[in-house]
Amino acid sequence: MNARIGHWIDGTAFDPGEGADLPVHDPATGRVGASVALADAALVDRAVRAAADAFPAWRELSISRRQAILFRFRERLEQRKGELAEIITAEHGKVLDDAAGEIARGQEVLEFAIGFADLLKGDFSTNASTGVDVYSFREPVGVAAIISPFNFPAMVPMWFFPIALAAGNTVVLKPSEKDPSAALWLAALLSESGLPAGVFNVVQGDADAVGALLAHPDVASISFVGSTPVARSIYQAGSANGKRVQALGGAKNHMLVLPDADLDLVADACVNAGFGSAGERCMAISVVVAVEPVADPLIEKIVSRMSGLRIGDGRRGCDMGPLITREHRDRVAGYIDIAAADGAKVVVDGRGVEADGEPDGFWLGPTLLDDVPTSSRAYIDEIFGPVLEVVRVASYEEGLDLINAGPYGNGTAIFTNDGGAARRFQRDVEVGMIGVNVPIPVPVAYHSFGGWKASAFGDSKAYGHQGFHFFTREKAVTSRWLDPSHGGLDLGFPQNS
Repeated sequence: MNARIGHWIDGTAFDPGEGADLPVHDPATGRVGASVALADAALVDRAVRAAADAFPAWRELSISRRQAILFRFRERLEQRKGELAEIITAEHGKVLDDAAGEIARGQEVLEFAIGFADLLKGDFSTNASTGVDVYSFREPVGVAAIISPFNFPAMVPMWFFPIALAAGNTVVLKPSEKDPSAALWLAALLSESGLPAGVFNVVQGDADAVGALLAHPDVASISFVGSTPVARSIYQAGSANGKRVQALGGAKNHMLVLPDADLDLVADACVNAGFGSAGERCMAISVVVAVEPVADPLIEKIVSRMSGLRIGDGRRGCDMGPLITREHRDRVAGYIDIAAADGAKVVVDGRGVEADGEPDGFWLGPTLLDDVPTSSRAYIDEIFGPVLEVVRVASYEEGLDLINAGPYGNGTAIFTNDGGAARRFQRDVEVGMIGVNVPIPVPVAYHSFGGWKASAFGDSKAYGHQGFHFFTREKAVTSRWLDPSHGGLDLGFPQNS
């Protein structure tokens, strides 16, 4: 009998033992390894109330004690991160090295958050008026709900919860139902590190659980990462319910390659950024915009590198693993048909890949498409799989206009040895995160992550200084300590003096 994955509420693992559930597959075998319990509105309410009850004491806990708990958590994570990587690979399918890299990037945010004391300091103006001081400080907002996607079951939650906890908030995390176990592992490790019961909770679930979080009156903020249509609806519903919302959506990331670029460096970057984690990254390069005469020699180099990739079970030392579900694999493969029907050339077709894994795994090999029409759905839609498209343009200006015309503005890159062109590009392109000879420009933890246009909703990016501003709100105090000389009546409007 397969195990049933439950929830983490008020400091303990919890499974009601009844109610709806969904299968959790091992993508490399196609077999069901477990089922995950789905929270209904009553169970979501139980988790939120646990967080709300824990909030006053956690908010009042001293900075030094909160730092100590987060530091112990960081030390335990460093010692046992191999366990977490194995869990991610078993449920998501990404190779172990990629899973370890995901944890490392999440750990960067945790380490940034541990130094939060300096980031919560306010301002002070002495004698702003005679005998009057004005100062400000930041306080936590309350219960923070985090809704995370399947593609980064550890890193994306760690973009948010270390900062939320450091700032004095309590947390309810709703992980993806496709790979739910990493969240429980993190919850248990936080508890072992001394986090009080109720401060961090996990509810498994689907859209019903999300709806319950959006509607719950005790949830103060919503942090979401996922597709653009869902991000838009999350932002609208959460805002309508009076909550702070940061909702990061989808992407269609372009790499502009100028004729002076080092094509060996570019080809390496295309393969790494296009096919890492089977293309299931919001920062993956989806489209190579080749300024002619770059395309033909670049495609030749990309094909050469693709031929050496080993596709298979992520526990066998392969370069790329399966996709998350059979349905998603079939959807991504369908875009190859769409592109071909619209006139694109299928240079490398991943649908017939021979994988180093079981035959029922959700396999789709790296795919390269050339001359993709910009009117094709294969170009317009976010495919979210190992499909790299080449679009040929005649000039830098045409490439820039192509990128800026798209609905997304998450990440982009330019490859060139011309510093002037790179500087011009970073000023002119309408995208939130830009790489110069860097294909996946995810900012380090002390900067902030987030795109423009349909790639992000809300005015706060994830982590960095903006993360602390999102999870806190400012109080400004005007203070005067009276003595007898301030006595007497004066009904006039108070003035600075």
